[in-house]
Amino acid sequence: MSNGQVTPAQLRRIHKAITTVPFARFLGLELDEIGPGTATLALNIRKELMQNQGVVHGGAIASLIDTATAFAILSLLAPGEKVSTVDLAISYLRPATRGRLRAVAKVVRAGRRLFVVSAEVFDRQGKLITTALSTYIKV
Repeated sequence: MSNGQVTPAQLRRIHKAITTVPFARFLGLELDEIGPGTATLALNIRKELMQNQGVVHGGAIASLIDTATAFAILSLLAPGEKVSTVDLAISYLRPATRGRLRAVAKVVRAGRRLFVVSAEVFDRQGKLITTALSTYIKV
C-alpha cells in the first residue's frame, strides 16, 4: 500500500481505468480529484441515464459510487494489487434530475485484505442526494 501520497504509477493506473473501461466511458464518468484514500468522480446527467419518472436511475448513481470507491482504494494499492466489491449499501435521500453529480469517496479503513469505503453524492447545487458504504476485498 501507499505511504501517504498517490504515486505516478497509481495515477497512471487510475487514468487508464477511467478512459479504457467501456462501462465508465458509456456512463460518461469523469475523474475530478484523487488523493491518498480519496476520489471524487462526476457524472453529467443525460436522458439515457433517467428512469420513467424523470429522475436519474439508481443504477447509474450506484455505478458512480462503485467507481469512486474503487478509485479511492486504487490510490492506496501497490502495483499488481487488485480489489473486488464485496458489498454496497446505498441510501437514496433525494432525486437528481439535471446537472452534474459528484461522488466523493473516502477509505474509512484499509486492512490487509478488506477495505471499507464511504461515499456521498451531491447534486449541482451541492445538496446531498445519496450516501453509501462499501466493502472491498483484495483478490
